[in-house]
Amino acid sequence: MKRLMIPLGALALVTASLLRADWSVSDVGAWSKDWPAELDSLRGQSRTIIGGLVELEKHLLVFQSREEFERAWPHLLKVKSPGAPIILRKSPMTHWHFGEIPAGVLVHAPPRDSRQAEKPIDRATSVHDRWMWTRYLEVAVDGEIVDLNRIRLPPDTPIIDLRFDEPETPPVSPDADQKTETATPK
Repeated sequence: MKRLMIPLGALALVTASLLRADWSVSDVGAWSKDWPAELDSLRGQSRTIIGGLVELEKHLLVFQSREEFERAWPHLLKVKSPGAPIILRKSPMTHWHFGEIPAGVLVHAPPRDSRQAEKPIDRATSVHDRWMWTRYLEVAVDGEIVDLNRIRLPPDTPIIDLRFDEPETPPVSPDADQKTETATPK
């Protein structure tokens, strides 16, 4: 029995390490060089994580002033994939890695070397899964720095407004099971 336990333990350890989805973390904006040069000045106050099972990229740009955000907004729209959505969230937006985001934009992007077409996944059940092969924007709206009355939202872009539809459960790691159940009152 002892002889069997050692190989089984080693097999479990190897399997677990292969299935683990590592995330690399950068305390500066490590986005691609093909993004608009006008965003380069924001690299120092931005952060990036890359990882998961398919090396997804998430770039957080936090803004300190309305002017700074409004200067960057047209260039952020250029980063977004054609047809990909803008998701609006109430400030502070909470992210499993970045924590509370008072006013800013989280750019979700597919792997840089992906050959996958930048289009939505038809049968996906969650917003993030549906758009994972595109570059889409998730915006923390605070009404002061990020004020929707002062910016242009593109007419050909799906707007997913989740500001008043926030779940009351804390965010989970992207590697955790995303299925949740809600209790219905009796």
